[in-house]
Amino acid sequence: MPEIYGVGCRLPKEKLLSLLVAAMLLGGLAGCASAPVQMAPEAPPQAPVRGENPDQARLRDALTGQQLPPGEVADLSDRLLTAGNEVSDQDMARLELVLLKAIKSSDKTYHAVLWRNLGIIHYNQKKYKQARQELQASNELNPKNGRTHFYLARLSVQQGEIYERQGQKSKARQQFKRAAIEMELARKLEPSNPLYRQDVKQSSGR
Repeated sequence: MPEIYGVGCRLPKEKLLSLLVAAMLLGGLAGCASAPVQMAPEAPPQAPVRGENPDQARLRDALTGQQLPPGEVADLSDRLLTAGNEVSDQDMARLELVLLKAIKSSDKTYHAVLWRNLGIIHYNQKKYKQARQELQASNELNPKNGRTHFYLARLSVQQGEIYERQGQKSKARQQFKRAAIEMELARKLEPSNPLYRQDVKQSSGR
């Protein structure tokens, strides 16, 4: 019978095989005796609402989950309020709450954006007095944002039209002049934005 030669020892082939089988069996038994590893169960993902885009889902979750940091709220509100987006009244109300929470943060880095977007929401909700205060607060923090001036122009046009209906022509002219100044500032700050190239009186539309 042939023998297997190792370093410093000689073992018959059958004995070597039996030793290997015994070692494998012992290893298998040791593995079976060990306690099974308990995996933490994964939280089931929240079912998306039909027809909801990722930003709408993020907004909904922000009201029920952990509060978003101000920077994320600023970016989220910017995307949702981009010109051309149709934002439902429900999402406007949700976004208003999220913005109000973010503004209370001690981090004031994004306050200009947060105040501006809150002003845009209140403009669309026809809360014009609130909108003007918030847009002016944003403008004081950052006077070089074209979008802020654009909405200030819209508010001045809207106020001028009210004065016109009331027969207060002098006050109406003042508001229209103010709207033209705000629109011109918006154009200078963002000359490539086609929205700011329209006639100032057309700017009062949503």
